[in-house]
Amino acid sequence: MTVPATTEADHARAGSATDAEARPGAAAEALRPHAEDAFAHELEALAAADDRPRPERWRLSPWAVATYLLGGTLPDGTVITPKYVGPRRIVEVAVTTLATDRALLLLGVPGTAKTWVSEHLAAAVSGDSTLLVQGTAGTPEEAIRYGWDYARLLAHGPSREALVPSPVMRAMADGMTARVEELTRIPADVQDTLITILSEKTLPVPELGQEVQAVRGFNLIATANDRDRGVNDLSSALRRRFNTVVLPLPATPEAEVDIVSRRVDQIGRSLDLPGGPDGIDEIRRVVTVFRELRDGVTTDGRTRLKSPSGTLSTAEAISVVTNGLALAAHFGDGVLRPGDIAAGILGAVVRDPAADRVVWQEYLETVVRERDGWKDFYRACREVPA
Repeated sequence: MTVPATTEADHARAGSATDAEARPGAAAEALRPHAEDAFAHELEALAAADDRPRPERWRLSPWAVATYLLGGTLPDGTVITPKYVGPRRIVEVAVTTLATDRALLLLGVPGTAKTWVSEHLAAAVSGDSTLLVQGTAGTPEEAIRYGWDYARLLAHGPSREALVPSPVMRAMADGMTARVEELTRIPADVQDTLITILSEKTLPVPELGQEVQAVRGFNLIATANDRDRGVNDLSSALRRRFNTVVLPLPATPEAEVDIVSRRVDQIGRSLDLPGGPDGIDEIRRVVTVFRELRDGVTTDGRTRLKSPSGTLSTAEAISVVTNGLALAAHFGDGVLRPGDIAAGILGAVVRDPAADRVVWQEYLETVVRERDGWKDFYRACREVPA
């Protein structure tokens, strides 16, 4: 017996709609709106201009989904802002995977925009990026399969009314895209809950003698970090159910500066922080420091460097610059200066107080101190309390 594609998912959506109606303007006031809300006008413009074939239950065609992520200009003049700056082929492979019956695994080091890409893919494909399971060491099996309303369960026994669907179950029933973040942080036995879902496209509910069968349009995007230690490797059986797409670090300094500038501008506007061309020099400086320490060599290739224990990712660069803007806005003249980013860089580089501090001091004295135009930055870094 199959659980109908209505019931639980419909109740969940009805509750969300009621909440939204009770809080008019809530999406506009959200600190971080969901992708489908923040870029609703772009998605609407793409849907209106999109005359290409769409997989069943997709809001946009694969071409339009890729355009939404990579950016472009529509025939009516609407500018689609890039959500991902990187090789086009990576996005095309990811979108094409979702159009098949194979799940998508976005793999990469921290800060390579895995979560960001996952959210925007779900928003463009299904119009809803909120069917999300956040992976942690404590994620239970119920987060992927289903749980129970224990008051109803105790009062009336197992029933459809007492069943609480997971985001994955809801996505299966409605033909939408589910997301699992940090898959490798989930315990291995819980990870393997996905095997039947991804291979048979079925989620058994043995307590009711029923099952949920995925309808056309369902798929799943998972993200995984290949750098952190203490994570749970995927079993070969589960890994085979995914098409893995590796998201690389930005290939060039210019690309990374562009990414950081765009995200800092978006975050800054949401927080009413100052922005403008005056900050681009400090953004470029942060990116240079991070790339040189990450790569273990200066930009000109002349000096070999020791690398710290941290990843010094693009996401961390965005955080450092955003914090610097906040300092400039609230305790300065609104212009981003070396003193505003020095403490943030130190905090990002020195994760291991013993080893990383030596790496940072050596970099300061052998590279920063001798670099033309970096004297203010050198002094600012020296003045940061150890």
